[in-house]
Amino acid sequence: MTALLRLEGVVAGYGRGDILRGIDLELEEGTITCLVGPNGAGKSTVLKALSGLLRPRAGTIVLAGEEISHCSPAEVLARGIVHVAQERSLFPLMTVWDNLLMGGHVLRDRPLVRRRAEAIAARFSLVRDRRDERAGALSGGQQKLVEIARALMLEPRLILMDEPTMGLDPKARHLMFEMVGELNAEGRTLLLVEQNARAGLAISDFGAVLDNGCVALAGPGKTLLDDPRVAELYLGGAPAAA
Repeated sequence: MTALLRLEGVVAGYGRGDILRGIDLELEEGTITCLVGPNGAGKSTVLKALSGLLRPRAGTIVLAGEEISHCSPAEVLARGIVHVAQERSLFPLMTVWDNLLMGGHVLRDRPLVRRRAEAIAARFSLVRDRRDERAGALSGGQQKLVEIARALMLEPRLILMDEPTMGLDPKARHLMFEMVGELNAEGRTLLLVEQNARAGLAISDFGAVLDNGCVALAGPGKTLLDDPRVAELYLGGAPAAA
């Protein structure tokens, strides 16, 4: 296994307050990693630091051997990291198709953008069947799928997903986790922050429990699910049954 991404002693926050207090984390290429922990532990802040939205005060972030700690969001994007934020980010008055094309706005090769969009539409039936409808007419789960489809326009090396199932009904949550698994099966590396910690760890190769801005526990997702400390503190009860 090869570490695609490595965080070493990352300290970051807002104003004068540090949310991350020395994060150490490695993501292996071609795996799913899930961050869990209580509210305020720094999970979403990790994603913002990785995507360039928040510049670390200390520590290093290394992607495929290149330090990206001080890169701008555009520079991070150019290096193959895409961030699917927790908040809905589609343009509601634009069509599904135009929202998809926006995912390739940094590419100068317009025919390439068109080819990628057509390939993604062939894969995502939602995009194909409702391409001419306004994005705002879609349900929350459908909008999230379009956001993921849009993120694929840049053929990313690493996909960051912040609470992808938040606010979705059970069926939509199931479809979202299926999509995460399919993306990983294609060889993509994913880092999730997931409110449903049990389900997130269950589909992940690795997990990390954040607490007070640090990694309190880390290991294979199944191992963390079976760890009584994790179950009691973060999963609301006893370890999952074998």
